[in-house]
Amino acid sequence: MAMRPLSLATRLTLFFAVAAAVVFPIFGWVISREMEDHFEEGDSAELAIISDAVIEALAGVQSASDLAPVERRFDDILIGHHSATLYIAKDDGQLVYSSSAHPDLSGIGRAAIGAPEGDTIQLVNADDQAYRVLVRRTSRDHPALPDVHTVVVATPIDYHLTFLASFRRTLWLMIASSVVVMSVMGWIAVRQGHAPLREIVNRMRRVSANERAREIPPESVPRELSDLALSFNEMLRRMDDSFQRLENFNADIAHELRTPITNLMTQSQVALSRARTIDEYREILYSNVEEYDRMAQMVGDMLFLAQTDNGGSKRESIAIDLAAEINALFDYYEAWADERDVSLRLAGTVTVVGDRLLFQQALGNLLSNAIRHSPSGGTVLIELGRADDGAATIAVENPGTPIPAEDLSKIFDRFYRVDPSRQRGGEGAGLGLAIVKSIIDLHEGTIEASSDDRGTRFHIKIPEVAKAP
Repeated sequence: MAMRPLSLATRLTLFFAVAAAVVFPIFGWVISREMEDHFEEGDSAELAIISDAVIEALAGVQSASDLAPVERRFDDILIGHHSATLYIAKDDGQLVYSSSAHPDLSGIGRAAIGAPEGDTIQLVNADDQAYRVLVRRTSRDHPALPDVHTVVVATPIDYHLTFLASFRRTLWLMIASSVVVMSVMGWIAVRQGHAPLREIVNRMRRVSANERAREIPPESVPRELSDLALSFNEMLRRMDDSFQRLENFNADIAHELRTPITNLMTQSQVALSRARTIDEYREILYSNVEEYDRMAQMVGDMLFLAQTDNGGSKRESIAIDLAAEINALFDYYEAWADERDVSLRLAGTVTVVGDRLLFQQALGNLLSNAIRHSPSGGTVLIELGRADDGAATIAVENPGTPIPAEDLSKIFDRFYRVDPSRQRGGEGAGLGLAIVKSIIDLHEGTIEASSDDRGTRFHIKIPEVAKAP
């Protein structure tokens, strides 16, 4: 089983923690290095000052007898320089001056014999202490002391090292604490940042048929969530519309089924109220069969619409000559059209790819609807052709009373009829045009209706067009 992805809050919290764990130690290392460099520069500067003073004192020596007062000068130079130690030796290793036996700088002095002129800085551990040591080689052309070449100055740095160690411990403890605090604050920030999302989720959870959620004003959420709020509001409007249509659908079903059931019950009760002849019973049964047929047709249409909603009614895709299919429908409806004094006319030809039986049903519903609403002497015209983009076009037009604009947008709704009285009067259950639209949608086409004083026109476009043989 695949592992469930981490939550957004966990991901962002980990991101904050990792970022802090990387950035803060880098800052800590930089600060620590700066502190070490600061102490090193300070120690080196102090050692250089002592060394310069020593060289200046040596410059005043004119003879060996002058060394005694100069040595006192060396002692004065070391006062106030943090326990600094001075060691001066000749090139042959003979000691000239040593301020203290601890630390022993003679080894360093001997190691410097023969080195080039200049200063070197080094760290030395002696007597369980750490020292920073400056070794300076003097010039060989000194007139009074031509053999003095090595000056060694040392200063203890244990205090600095102790301070740096304490500082590092404190610094890394602060860094570790900062990483934890940053992670916690990141989690809190993420939780707060996700509050609008949780509000949207809570509103979605409350959505039901009995309780509709309120829309979210886009200006009340962060800018990044405004599109989500708009989508949520649009979803609510679609759901409200679907709930309303479902309520109307249930009411329409109850209304449409109640009428034939009431008729059947009434006729059966009348039939049973007294003894009747066989012919009378036969007439009542014929009347009941008509009601059963009407209910069966209604149930069949409802099942068809349920199947098309799930995309399960399209069974085949073949080339269909619509002109031939419409002529066959003209033959079927010709008697009824003649009875109503309505003429039928076909113009054009086109071949489409789709389900032949479904196209027969859709065109049959449109044709019967046009005949029903055409006045006596009118003509139902069906025009076939192709649009500029190659799509097949089907137009069904009939004269008659124009459909009001407020009703025109709803005529494809299930159980919707322009006549609000809901009287049967040959109007059917109001599912014919809904079935037509479902079939056209199933073939990825479009259907539109327009109506004016000249009549009503249905215009269909089917994108899949096959070449006529």
